[in-house]
Amino acid sequence: MASLGSYIRSAARATFSAYRTVPIRWRLAGGSAVLTFVILAAFASVVDLLTARQVTNQFNAQMKSATEELQLGLRPTPTGNARVLNCAAHIHLGDFAQPDQAQIRVFGDGGRVLCTQDEKLAAAAAQRLPPVFAPPEERGTFAELGYRVEVRHITWSDGGDGWLVYARPLSNITTTIAQLRVFLLLGVLGGTVMALLAGLANAQRAMRPIRQLTVAAREIERTRDPSRHVPHPEADDEIAELARTLEGMLAALDAARSETEAALSRQREFVADASHELRTPLTSVLANLELLADELSGDQEESARSALRSTRRMRALVTDLLLLARADAKHQQPARPTDLAAVMVDAAAELGAVADGQELTLDPQPAVILGRPDDLHRLILNLLENAIRHTPAGTHVLARTFVDGDVPTLVVQDDGPGIPPELQRRVFDRFVRGGRDGGRGTGLGLAIVRAVAHSHGATVELGTLDAAGGTRFAIRFRSPRTADGDGDGDPQTSTTTGSTIGRRRSRS
Repeated sequence: MASLGSYIRSAARATFSAYRTVPIRWRLAGGSAVLTFVILAAFASVVDLLTARQVTNQFNAQMKSATEELQLGLRPTPTGNARVLNCAAHIHLGDFAQPDQAQIRVFGDGGRVLCTQDEKLAAAAAQRLPPVFAPPEERGTFAELGYRVEVRHITWSDGGDGWLVYARPLSNITTTIAQLRVFLLLGVLGGTVMALLAGLANAQRAMRPIRQLTVAAREIERTRDPSRHVPHPEADDEIAELARTLEGMLAALDAARSETEAALSRQREFVADASHELRTPLTSVLANLELLADELSGDQEESARSALRSTRRMRALVTDLLLLARADAKHQQPARPTDLAAVMVDAAAELGAVADGQELTLDPQPAVILGRPDDLHRLILNLLENAIRHTPAGTHVLARTFVDGDVPTLVVQDDGPGIPPELQRRVFDRFVRGGRDGGRGTGLGLAIVRAVAHSHGATVELGTLDAAGGTRFAIRFRSPRTADGDGDGDPQTSTTTGSTIGRRRSRS
């Protein structure tokens, strides 16, 4: 019993869980249909009970009335010592038997059949009923054959006794009740289906304002514009309250976003202004430290050299911050036709003192874009420095510029150990450090690469050379024929698997 109860509870929970996953419009329509079905079923049951009782009562009343009329209409005709009943002399039995296929028997003394409705019907009835029986005792025989039986005692005028048996088939009642029940069942099912369809229509109409709110919310999500209008229904109901709440929430979010953007804009401007203002004194400090290091000797010279190295790192950091701040604030210099090959050669010339046993190969093929040479110089320099600093000695580094179709492309690749998979997803984020140098540096190199590429409307692809490892950066710029200045689209950075590219010595 306990297991049965637990099974019922688990089945109920499963049913309720499945019900909660059904869309709300179907739940509303289904609830309306179930309620309609219950009401119609109860009404049909009452109608069936009352109608069946009424039909049965009418049938019994007709039976009683016909039997009494037959009893009064039958008259015997004595002939000598015998009694002969001329059934047609006073009443025609066929009039009582023909409409309902009734069976009529008139018995005299000893159970002798005096007459029946007609000879033809009597012959047919003789195949199913005993030809001679005692009517009061054998009335159950008709009932077993599906008849309703009425038996009346007849007293003849000469004092003799007789019996009248009047039987009508119950199939008339059962057929009528069965037809009634079919009509009631069709009515219940039809009403339920109509209630379901009407419920769906009402649910669709009721859900229309919610669908409008959903469309508006998706449009706001797509455009990221919380100032867009939210539709309000005509009725002042719960959905209207929801629309007002959403509109108030969007207004608050819009205000918060405006405040955040204003704060970020002020922060970017401050960083850009501070970085710009720091460059001049840092340049002066560097010049003075270089002079001081040349004039000093011993420990004092080493201290000056250490201060000089720290100041150079500070100047590089300030330069990176200034570039990123300008990219964030979209304060860029005008673009002009620039050959990526020439910029790559100039950037590679600065790496002589940085290379640590790596073999650097250049393949500068002409690739002209609309760009800012200083920013492109920084982009290429950061990619080359990244390849040199994060690979062991003996690594081959290849830098190429070429035009793929009409797309100017820059590729920097190496056959080193590659970037760990867990680092590839955030390698372009700011202040992310890692690699062979033990995490030294500002962590802004690849962030600057992405920012400069974005400002030029380019895409950055990070991949591997082959299954053995290696790293490949490919930056695809817009063609000068389609470029219209600075890129304003979203930065596109992807991680792909590149193919092995052969090394060629620099042609420069």
